This record gives sequence, C-alpha cells and structure tokens, in this order.
Amino acid sequence: MAAAGPEIVLLHGFTQTSASWRPVTDRLALGYSVAAIDLAGHGSAADLRLDLAADAARVAGSTTDDRPLLVGYSMGGRTALRLALDHPGAVRGLVLLGATAGIDDPDERAARRRADEELAARIEREGVAAFLPGWLAQPLFADLRPEPDDLAARLANSPEGLAASLRLAGTGTMDPPWWDELGDLTVPTLVVWGERDAKFAALGERLAAAIGAGADTAVVDGAGHAAHLEKPAAFARLIAGQLDRTSQR
Repeated sequence: MAAAGPEIVLLHGFTQTSASWRPVTDRLALGYSVAAIDLAGHGSAADLRLDLAADAARVAGSTTDDRPLLVGYSMGGRTALRLALDHPGAVRGLVLLGATAGIDDPDERAARRRADEELAARIEREGVAAFLPGWLAQPLFADLRPEPDDLAARLANSPEGLAASLRLAGTGTMDPPWWDELGDLTVPTLVVWGERDAKFAALGERLAAAIGAGADTAVVDGAGHAAHLEKPAAFARLIAGQLDRTSQR
C-alpha cells in the first residue's frame, strides 16, 4: 500500500499476528499508510515478555507517525486503550473492537487469572497445533473462517509466547480495572462490536458511556466477535471513516 497520509496502526487479538489483518488492509484505500504490528508473544514478537502497559509503550515507540489512528481487536483493543491512556499525545484516535476495560469483581478477576494460567500450561504442554482448533471452535468464533495465511501464522506462534501473553496480558491482569480512567481519554474513539456478540455489545456500550462525549459506537451487521475478519470490508469502511473524522479535527 502507498505510504501516504496519516498512519493506521492495527493491533491483533490473542493467537493472531499481523498477518491476520490482511483481509482488512487489502480493502483500505491506497491513500492510507497501514502498519500491522505483532504484539508481545506473537509472530515476530514471540520472544518478548511484556504486560499490556509495556507492550503499549513499545507500540507507541515503533510507529512512523507521531499520532497514528490505533485500531485494536480484543487483546489488541486493550493494548490500544492502554496506550491512549498512558501516552495521550501519541494517538490521533482509536477504533476498539471487542474490547474491555477489565473485570470489576476481584473474585472474577482472580478466577480469570487461574483459568488463563491453566490454559497457558496446556498450550505449553500440548503445543499450538493441538490447542488452536479447540480455541477456534469456541462459540465466540462460530462465524469465523480464518484465511489460510492467517491460520498458518497462528500455527507458527510458539507455545511459550502464547502462554506468556496469557499470563502477562490477559484480562485478569487488569488489576485494578481501567473503567475509572476512561473519562481521561481525550482522543476521538469509535467502539465497535459484532451484531451477534452480545457480551461485547454490552461491554462496548459501557466503554462508550464511560469515555463520554468523545466516543461513538458502531455495529458490524451479521458478525460475531471477530467482526474484522468475518466482515472485513465493513470494518475497513469504519476505519477509513474514523480516520477521516480525526483528520478533520
């Protein structure tokens, strides 16, 4: 793609890599500069062991644009949100898909950490090839059919990298959760969820309400949790629209 205009930085979800974004980047207009970054424990960053805040700082220092539009899905959405909270001057705007600001109840957070530890240990014990089919068979991904290059890149992830990501950057590690910080966000934010993703529709509504006047919402029709991969053309249009809005400010 032509490296012109403001940069769009894409941050993937757990088990994914920068390659997962190809259906979206293929549909973005040539006038945009697009960078998909591997998060810690994944892809080219498989050897990095970073929590959400540290990985957010790494992303902030790796972009070619002083103020890119950050687009994050699930774990990538949490990373983008942390980056905007910690480094507000480094962000033009946000698009958050399937994101959360954390788990309120301390017992539920602890339970999530235990579950993630069990999952991390299983990945280390069984390997990625044995783990991934079960992960993708969850109801959360019922409508997802990964592209061959996406699936190959996921399978190339290391067990140690994925396990470290769960332990350091899982939702249970957001302790305390970030809900009370969201009112400090100063950048235009688009909160997105798939029409069929009831859990993250509720979380998305809550995110937008907590951010306040700077937040808009959008629903991807006919999509579930991984709406960017299920309906890449629709999601690419949302990204382009948000970049146009932020560029006019």
